[in-house]
Amino acid sequence: MRTHSFLTVLLWSSVFYVVHMTPSQKRTNKHSHSERITGLSENDGKTLHRTKRGWMWNQFFLLEEYTGPDTQYVGKLHTDQDKGDGNLKYILTGDGAGSLFIIDENTGDIHAAKKLDREEKSLYVLRAKAIDRKTGRQVEPESEFIIKIHDINDNEPKFTKDMYTASIPEMSGVGTSVIQVTATDADDANYGNSAKVVYSILQGQPYFSVDPETGIIKTALPDMSRENREQYQVVIQAKDMGGQMGGLSGTTTVNITLTDVNDNPPRFPQSSYQFSSPESAPPGTPLGRIKANDPDVGENAEIEYSISNGDGSDMFDIITDKDTQEGIITVKKHLDFENKVLYTLKVEASNTHPDPRFLQLGPFKDTAFVKISVEDIDEPPVFSRPWYLIEVDEDAKEGSIIGQVVAQDPDIAKNAIKYSVDRHTDLDRIFNIYSGNGSLFLSKPLDREETPWHNITVIATEINNPKQSSQIPVFIRILDINDHAPEFANYYETFVCENAKAGQLIQTVSAIDKDQPPRGHKFFFELVPEFAVHPNFSVVDNKDNTAGIMTRRNGYSRSKTSTYLLPIIIFDNDYPIQSSTGTLTIRVCACDSRGNMQSCSAEALLLPAGLSTGALVAILLCIIILLILVVLFTALKRQRKKEPLIISKDDVRDNIVTYNDEGGGEEDTQAFDIGTLRNPEAREESKMRRDVIPETIFQIRRTAPLWENIDVQDFIHRRLKENDSDPAAPPYDSLATYAYEGNDSIANSLSSLESLTTEGNQDYDYLSDWGPRFKKLADMYGGEDSDRD
Repeated sequence: MRTHSFLTVLLWSSVFYVVHMTPSQKRTNKHSHSERITGLSENDGKTLHRTKRGWMWNQFFLLEEYTGPDTQYVGKLHTDQDKGDGNLKYILTGDGAGSLFIIDENTGDIHAAKKLDREEKSLYVLRAKAIDRKTGRQVEPESEFIIKIHDINDNEPKFTKDMYTASIPEMSGVGTSVIQVTATDADDANYGNSAKVVYSILQGQPYFSVDPETGIIKTALPDMSRENREQYQVVIQAKDMGGQMGGLSGTTTVNITLTDVNDNPPRFPQSSYQFSSPESAPPGTPLGRIKANDPDVGENAEIEYSISNGDGSDMFDIITDKDTQEGIITVKKHLDFENKVLYTLKVEASNTHPDPRFLQLGPFKDTAFVKISVEDIDEPPVFSRPWYLIEVDEDAKEGSIIGQVVAQDPDIAKNAIKYSVDRHTDLDRIFNIYSGNGSLFLSKPLDREETPWHNITVIATEINNPKQSSQIPVFIRILDINDHAPEFANYYETFVCENAKAGQLIQTVSAIDKDQPPRGHKFFFELVPEFAVHPNFSVVDNKDNTAGIMTRRNGYSRSKTSTYLLPIIIFDNDYPIQSSTGTLTIRVCACDSRGNMQSCSAEALLLPAGLSTGALVAILLCIIILLILVVLFTALKRQRKKEPLIISKDDVRDNIVTYNDEGGGEEDTQAFDIGTLRNPEAREESKMRRDVIPETIFQIRRTAPLWENIDVQDFIHRRLKENDSDPAAPPYDSLATYAYEGNDSIANSLSSLESLTTEGNQDYDYLSDWGPRFKKLADMYGGEDSDRD
């Protein structure tokens, strides 16, 4: 549809106006040239000039989204200089010139070449000019104008989110705000109602409503309960054109969740519960679980269980499991079937976080009764005390009773009890017990100083059921008896100076005692009666468990007496009184003028004045070192060995080796040392042969003995002489001489050497009868054919 709302302005020239004319406020003036205007002013009569307008127009308007078959006509440019002869050319520049807007350069008609969208660009600023085709000069100055795009309702409202999520506490009142949704319309809000949005609810009634102007969603029903329904889905529509018919619309979804409040009290599913417990259950043993149901969630469903009443409130307890919200019944004290069989508890369950807004709905707690029956079991013996402490003197006699433990069967049967001592706690078997009455007695003597405490375990066992037993610790404290005499606290190295004066203190002594009297130690010191009046030293008791050794004369001589022995008696004050004699050794030493000891040895007087002790020690060390070097040199010399004749094991030399033993036969691989063949010096050693009989022996076996064969002897002597004269030439032949058959051979000699018989007289057939161990030997010596070979 072509719209003719645009304004076409034609510019006329050669128009004269009176100078008193006021220019219009709605037009823009572009001065192409000045025109002289003749007129007289009332004041000064000067000549006035006015500007002639070459062209003039207002802004153009176009509708967006034009869908007509032709291009949309915008307007026409025209100047009064245009004579219609085609000499002028109109040019359009600016926003969209040439692409969106095209101009007929001859007529100045402007058209929109494309469909325009106001939401993309709402106005375009263009510039127009007219030029002379011949001269190329502008006949009018360049003029600027605006093309505005009028809006149409082509955009639907859009919400800022595709989906909203909101929550509201359950039991909220009507009109409580839940969430606000917002939709925007891209159309022009200043032009018609295209951008005026109205909200409405399509889904979610009658629970919620929406404000049509603000988009605030509110509750529409009172007391909505989460326990009945927790999730709601609300669909909100936004429609433009003020919600009128034909307006465009958009929708969004709002998911609303009702959050929990503590509006429900806990409730037990049943009014009473029944549990049982064996009487032997220790404190803390769980007996069962109970649970009150609360439809609330989170902290609103947290329950605290307690025992409000009942005859078993002192014997049982209930604790709350925070994870499962259950109440756990536990044993609080030891049960006794013989004392009470059935207990009744009143258990209360209450919310820990009640909501004051809903207290009017009733108390947020519930109660139930729990009955617990005690089951009888065969219990072990029970001692009268949890532990026993027995005190006994360390001088108690063997076999004396030191104490008693008592246990009894708590069951109705009252079975008989026998007692015993756990020997793992009394490895030395110092204590024993009468199995019938539990009396403890001594089996060995005691010594407090060695072991002041004994911790043993006594076992009580039912005679009819040995599996039922119990143990009890018994602590035995050994009481001290004054059975140890005091003695010197330390070993004292006492000396007296040769130049000491009478009455001089040379040593202070103290004493110790292994006993521990209740009133503490008190010691007395004095000389033995035989030395009551000692000519050299005296003992002064200081009354504080110490004593001082005093000199009784002036001067002491090492040359006459180098050491004095002073026996001292030490007494304690406990009952019975114990005493001991300690001997104090006092050496006579040389001292300086201040009393500092210099030398106490009498032999030091005989040493030369010019030779000190350090020098003597150095001399002794030198002598010892020299002796060690001599011993090492001698040992190394004895261990030095001669160089062997054969350096390499592969060398073959002419060695005459004497084998003085027979060997163990073919299977003996351990009796011969191959080193004997390589070292002629070893021929004197009586070593067992470890080799196998060589094949060359077969030829030697039938010859005459070595000493009867002169040619062989000459050969050997000649070879020996050659080797002795030329030691650098290694021999390559070897001849082994078996000159000794061995001692006490049961099978006699098998060697042909030194045999007095001839070859023809030898018969070796008997070797085949000796078994498989001599089979090889029988094959070697038994056949005539092999002999000929």
